[in-house]
Amino acid sequence: MDNREISNSIASMLLEVKAIKLRPQSPFTWSSGWKSPIYCDNRLTLSYPAVRTYIKQELAGLIREKYPEAEVVAGVATAGIPQGALVADLLDLPYVYVRDKAKGHGMGNRIEGELKAGQKVVLVEDLISTGGSSLKAAEGLREAGAEVLGMAAIFTYGFSVAEQNFQNAGTSLACLSNYADMIAVALEQGYVGQEDVELLKAWREDPANWG
Repeated sequence: MDNREISNSIASMLLEVKAIKLRPQSPFTWSSGWKSPIYCDNRLTLSYPAVRTYIKQELAGLIREKYPEAEVVAGVATAGIPQGALVADLLDLPYVYVRDKAKGHGMGNRIEGELKAGQKVVLVEDLISTGGSSLKAAEGLREAGAEVLGMAAIFTYGFSVAEQNFQNAGTSLACLSNYADMIAVALEQGYVGQEDVELLKAWREDPANWG
């Protein structure tokens, strides 16, 4: 199966289990205040064994292909934590996860699990929007002495600002599926009509001012 087929399969599954919800005519409001025709919560995939297993296997395959030198898998808190643990188990690699900031009690850890300086780490994330929280996790690993090979994610909105942020941070990003492929699948399978497609495309071009 090639990358486009995998992307389409993932998009189809996310739509089927309602991990991706599309409402171009009645937008969602994100915490940032943005109006959005899409809401994505890939944690829902964990409740569907067949979908969960497929994503786990494809993320593992992506890591083997893009980051074959990986010695440790790191999940990004919070939604990347279970996905990363599943993948680390399949790859038989050590696992850690990264908080957005250090705990304010106990050991005060930001990274949970054993991480040794110099180890080569690949991050696992469920969703990429602007990339801000994901890149903060990569920065935290580097501050702990790890070598960050890159990040593997289930889905990306494909914002140009995210591409620029990853490039500026010197961090590689590989995703199983993306917004453009998802729109095509959603149209083909009847989740949206042709009249909705331009609205969906326009949002991706200027999400801050859309709607």
